[in-house]
Amino acid sequence: MYICNLASAILNADATRIEYYATTAEPTCEFNFARSGLGYCDIVVGSGQEAPYNQLVNIHYTARFADGIVFDSSYKRGSSPTMRLGMGKVIKGLDQGILGGEGVPPMLVGGKRKLQIPPHLAYGPEPAGQAFQGLQYSGNATLVYDINFLELYSGNRK
Repeated sequence: MYICNLASAILNADATRIEYYATTAEPTCEFNFARSGLGYCDIVVGSGQEAPYNQLVNIHYTARFADGIVFDSSYKRGSSPTMRLGMGKVIKGLDQGILGGEGVPPMLVGGKRKLQIPPHLAYGPEPAGQAFQGLQYSGNATLVYDINFLELYSGNRK
């Protein structure tokens, strides 16, 4: 039994690694821009429910600086984070880019979207001494996120 579970975990980790590397080569798309300055484009429009305000959702993401350097990825960690949207728990660009608003349509479960997040919707002008994955975050950074909206949180994490 233990060997089967271990083999399954290894296979899932390999699939996760493959998907992480695949997101770094997602097709480019032409961004639409909201009044806020957020750029968005759908790689895949989902067919499930809309992202609900103040509810938990599971997503996978790859986050880069504007120059393409990846600074964070849930795929690399091997698990999809659970996020509460609309409550200031994530950067404003993610809330708007997933929930929608100001001309941005809400994401649907199963959707994949690319976001270009300007500094005022990301971490702002201050460097704050933060380091992501060993990379120093500098102020006024534009970020690019590849979002994969997996599911509404049900308590049964995949």
